[in-house]
This record gives sequence, C-alpha cells and structure tokens, in this order.
Amino acid sequence: MPRALITGITGQDGSYLTELLLSKGYEVHGIIRPGRSPAQSHLAHLVSDPGVYQRRLFLHFADLDDSDALREAVQRSAPDELYHLAAPSRPGLSFKFPEAACSQIGVGTVRLLEAVRTLSKPPRFFHASSSEVFGRPEAQPQDETTPFRPVTPYGAAKALASQMVSIYRDAYGLFACNGILYNHESPRRGEDFVTQKVCRTAAAIKLGRATELQMGSLAGRRDWGDAREYVRGMWLALQHDTPGDYVFATGQLHSVQDVVEIAFDVVGLDWKQYVRQNPAFIRPNEPVNLVGNPAKARAVLNWNPATEFRSLIADMTRAALAQLSRG
Repeated sequence: MPRALITGITGQDGSYLTELLLSKGYEVHGIIRPGRSPAQSHLAHLVSDPGVYQRRLFLHFADLDDSDALREAVQRSAPDELYHLAAPSRPGLSFKFPEAACSQIGVGTVRLLEAVRTLSKPPRFFHASSSEVFGRPEAQPQDETTPFRPVTPYGAAKALASQMVSIYRDAYGLFACNGILYNHESPRRGEDFVTQKVCRTAAAIKLGRATELQMGSLAGRRDWGDAREYVRGMWLALQHDTPGDYVFATGQLHSVQDVVEIAFDVVGLDWKQYVRQNPAFIRPNEPVNLVGNPAKARAVLNWNPATEFRSLIADMTRAALAQLSRG
C-alpha cells in the first residue's frame, strides 16, 4: 500500500486529493494546524468513518513555522509521496500580513524540504505553486519557461518556494515537482474567494437571506478550472519517471462578470439588480493576463481539463443553494 503525506489536507485541494488517493489504495497521512478540528472540515465525512479514519487515514498536528513538528510528522508518516498544499491562499490578504505570507509559504516550504532531504529514503515531493508567480507577464499564455514577475507578497512567496523546490531538485537529487496551478474552484472553495462569494451570495439572495452582492471590479479576468481535475494532475506529476514543473490551467480567460452572470442566471435572477461596486474590495496591485498553457502537462502526463467553465460555476451555485436551503 503506497503511503502519502499531505500538508493542507483539510482544504479544498487537500480533501479532494485525499479522496483520490484513498480510491487508489493509498494510506494517507495529513498535516493540520494545531487547534484545527478535522470534524469541522472537508474531511468530516472521512474522519467519521471508522473504516477509514485511523485505519487508512491518519492526521498529524504541525505548523509550517515549526521545523521540529514538521520533521517529526514527516518521519512518523514515512511517506512515499509528499504533497505540499498548505499555504495562506488569499493573495489580497498577503498585503496585510506580508511577513506571515513569506514565512509560511516561502520559508515553510524550505523547512519541509529540509525535513525531506534528511530522510534515508526521501519521498517524491509535489509543491503546489501558483499562477501568481507570473504577476504581470509580458506574454500570454504562460508556460513553464515564463519568467517570474510577482506583484503580490503571496506571489513573491510562492516564487521563492518554487525556486527552492527547483534548487533542492538540482542540488540534492530530490524527485521534486512544482505544479503551477491557475485558479481552480469547486463547491468546497472557501467563501472568501470571489467565485464562491458570488455563487453563495446569489443563492442567498434567491432564498431571501441577502439583498445585494458587493464587489470590486467585475473586469478582472482569470483562467478558472475545476479543482477536482487539478488534484489529479498533482498525482500524475509524481507518477512520471522523472521530476519536472508543470502548468495546470485551462488556457481560457473569463471575467468576474462572467461568474456573476452565470451564478445569477442559475438562480433565475437579473444580476444587475443586486450587484453593487465597493472600492474596498479592489486589490492594490492586481495581476493581469494570467492564462496558462497546459501543453506540457497534456503531452507528458496526459492531463486534460474537461470541465466547462459554465458547468463549474453552475455546479458551485447549485451546491450553495442546496447547502443554504438545508440551513
């Protein structure tokens, strides 16, 4: 039975990856922050299953700022594969807490790489990087050769982490991969992300629990894909014969307004009657033209994003409507 360790296991990507690996016969270990309750996370259905929890799914408490705790979790789990997904994941918030972003994302990745490097049998290592490393690129679409030009503290921290993964791969011979992930969404996306905010508020307005949706600019455009397909790409990257870096993206741009129009159309409302602009939600330094070229992942890993954008947003909106209807 192969064994995997996942940081950020309770998040959107971590929970979907856990389900994928369990379906493939893995023993899965996860690192969660001290004080976090797995029973109140996306893993709730798994930790409540006595046939899974503490039999094929095991959790370890550690923080990315704690080198000793990380090293102990890695040594105790002795993984064949390590998926590093944990990070403060809101680029806008990184402007308020730049030191924390750099420490947890950038230096936290180095701490984990050091823990892996000292093992007699280092696991294959996947780092979830971000399209934010490109910031405001001169060309589009971006691929694995596009220079890093981050414009947010989050993007700069991810660039540091990604470069350290490459350094450890070259200097120490680790099987270490960067997955440069473009925006990827699902019904498990956090409520403070723009797609989920739009979908949940549209559903709440439909149910009479909200009266308006306050937004920043609707003109922003992103390459949005389905998180469930992106975690499959993570797994595929570690199954390949040699390590490498891969862009995971759809290659298509859509605007925030597109998200709004689809979500309100699903609930049968005219979005123009409910959406209000609030300058407080405009980020001080916004990346532009971030659209990825997944040609390498397609050719090398046989990875293809199949979910259409409209279907993804409609799925998220219907899920929000169902959840809010249950109370």
